[in-house]
Order: sequence, then structure tokens, then C-alpha cells
Amino acid sequence: MGVLSQVVLFPLAPVRGVVWIAERVRDMAEEEMCHPSVLRARLAALNEALESGAIGPEKFDREEDRLLDLLERSGGPGGSGGPGGSGGSGGRGGRAGVRTP
Repeated sequence: MGVLSQVVLFPLAPVRGVVWIAERVRDMAEEEMCHPSVLRARLAALNEALESGAIGPEKFDREEDRLLDLLERSGGPGGSGGPGGSGGSGGRGGRAGVRTP
């Protein structure tokens, strides 16, 4: 059935190629967005937004927790980058560089 399926499915080859390319682009974008330097820059911008009053403390806390979780998973400071690492989410305590209003 190999030759027959290749002949029948041949018109779908461009579609499969586009899907493959789209998956590679998605993977690269996810990798780039989760890079530790990008996450640190987003944390800095978040701190600036809080200091300027553009966002409230509740939104700041939610976004900060989300970004710190991503940073821990990506292998940034305080995280091992692996699922069973010693970086755990329970050791945040006093967050460096975070000012409370």
C-alpha cells in the first residue's frame, strides 16, 4: 500500500510542508519567548509599569508569578530548568528587586 498511498496523498504534500513550517515557526517563537533574558526584560518592564501606576498590585502579582514560573522552567536563576529540579516554586519568599507600593 506504500506506493498507492504516496500517489493518492501526493496532492497533499504542499499542505504537509506548510504545516511542518508552521510548527517549526511556533516552536522557535515559544523558545524565544521563554528565553531567560527575555523573561528578565519582561519582569523589569512589569516593575516599571507597577512603579508608574500603569498596573495595580494584583495584576503585578499575577503576572510576576507567571513570569517567575516560566523563568524557573527555562533554567533561569533560581531554577534548574528540569521538572524534578531543586529550584522548586516554594522558595520565592522575598523577591529581589520587587518594591511594594
